[in-house]
Amino acid sequence: MLLQSIHIYGQEATYQTKANHLLQKAIDENQCAGIAGGFLVGDQVKWMGGAGFADLEKEIEFKATTLSRLASITKSMTAIAIMQLYESGLLELDESIQTYLPGFPMKKEGTITIRHLLQHSSGLDGYQSDGERENKINYGSLTDAVAIFQDRALISTPGQEFHYSTYGYVLLGQVIEKISGLTYTDYLQKNIWDKAAMTETGIEYTDEFVKNKAETYHRNSKGKIRKTDATNLSDRIPGGGVYSSVSDVLKFGNAILANTLIKAETLQIMVELPDLQYDGNAYGFGWYLYGENPKYGNVFGHNGTQTGASTFLMLLPAEKTVIVVLSNTSGAMQEVTNIAISLLILPQNLPVNMKCCLRSGYEVAALKSSIPYYLLIKYVYL
Repeated sequence: MLLQSIHIYGQEATYQTKANHLLQKAIDENQCAGIAGGFLVGDQVKWMGGAGFADLEKEIEFKATTLSRLASITKSMTAIAIMQLYESGLLELDESIQTYLPGFPMKKEGTITIRHLLQHSSGLDGYQSDGERENKINYGSLTDAVAIFQDRALISTPGQEFHYSTYGYVLLGQVIEKISGLTYTDYLQKNIWDKAAMTETGIEYTDEFVKNKAETYHRNSKGKIRKTDATNLSDRIPGGGVYSSVSDVLKFGNAILANTLIKAETLQIMVELPDLQYDGNAYGFGWYLYGENPKYGNVFGHNGTQTGASTFLMLLPAEKTVIVVLSNTSGAMQEVTNIAISLLILPQNLPVNMKCCLRSGYEVAALKSSIPYYLLIKYVYL
């Protein structure tokens, strides 16, 4: 028993050492200003670590408890909230958006439903300019934010094509407020963050100081890292306005897999493959779908990139595994994705079923290749 305990401890120590090395390597190679990651199996955190700086000027370390922007991982929280309302019988997926928001304009291109918004097939477009993408205007409510795009024509017939749109999730946030009678923030606090015991998560407001929150940086095409200009996320809160920590996002993932937030059958609806065409990974309800493997089932998750953030959340429900990587640096998405996949394939902590599924050489080829990050997981899981 003593020898077995020593062996297990040695495996965990080796995994932690290698995982920490991945983060430090990203800093040493000037891929980002700060970065943190975590790995959870069942309800146990196997490893969390951080490297680099939350604030380069003040040399404040970036840790697993450092708060930083989640970017589009926020969409997964919004989708969970919508599906809670669906479970409660307060919302139907195939009802028109006007059923819940009668003031939203009808569109000549067709009727938008909740399902369309969740799976990015509503026909709503994304940001129209750099000014919208790097927003500096403060919008006092989701109603004000929806006014940015509500009168624009759709770019496709609802339900026919996939067009990623953060604005579609802003509209879903307004639906949550209308049905629940709560603000989006209050609804998530009561029904997601509190239930998942997430104490380090909130909505970013430009004029509000948040202790332990990282500064934001950008890595340009020449590899130079600089502090970003201030941007305002009030135009996209339900689609990318939440901040959190690695430790809290691990709790979020675990609460999903443990059916604390929604039922197992509801989660299954969220990760069903839509009948749409995709250039990269398919998209369910608030989740990218990375594929089905006969040995360990579905793998799904969400990444995020916005000014001052590159993020990745990956879930393996059959193995009860959650992987999180967060950085306070935009322009670092490829590196963040590489690290997330590396955390998965470190042999000491591979889920048992996956050890017999990975083919020698594929993971190395994938990690060293220059293929887009959204295809990496597909290659690793061949």
